[in-house]
Amino acid sequence: MKLVVSTPTTVAVEQDDVRHVRAEDRTGAFGIAPGHTNFLTVLKISVLIWRDAQGSEHYVAVRGGVLRVSNGSLVEVATREAVPGTDLARLRAEVLAQMTRNFEAEQSARLGALKLERAAIRRLSRYLRPTTQPFAPPVRSTEAPDS
Repeated sequence: MKLVVSTPTTVAVEQDDVRHVRAEDRTGAFGIAPGHTNFLTVLKISVLIWRDAQGSEHYVAVRGGVLRVSNGSLVEVATREAVPGTDLARLRAEVLAQMTRNFEAEQSARLGALKLERAAIRRLSRYLRPTTQPFAPPVRSTEAPDS
């Protein structure tokens, strides 16, 4: 199988002789071997592990993303951030913790921006709302005048 892990700015991993891939989505860990059926899932922040034809294990920390298996011979991962490494313990401890902090900081920033947007909309609506009733023209009578 071929494994490709890409971010918006780079291809972090591209390897042709992959025999097994282990990844994690919200339901847990799963494995992919050559001949796997077509598959699409959303990954969580985790370490993707794969074995090459010689049986060596390789690792890449991914900040979530989408994993797709095509024709049982191509595994593609699109993620916001990927950090390849040779030390699984370091990837798990340091890199995943940093990715989680970055994710939480971005979520907090988005929430702050949303609150500012809502406050601005409220102020604009108060400013645009008339404070007094607009002038209403006099009501005309539809009755015929007395002759």
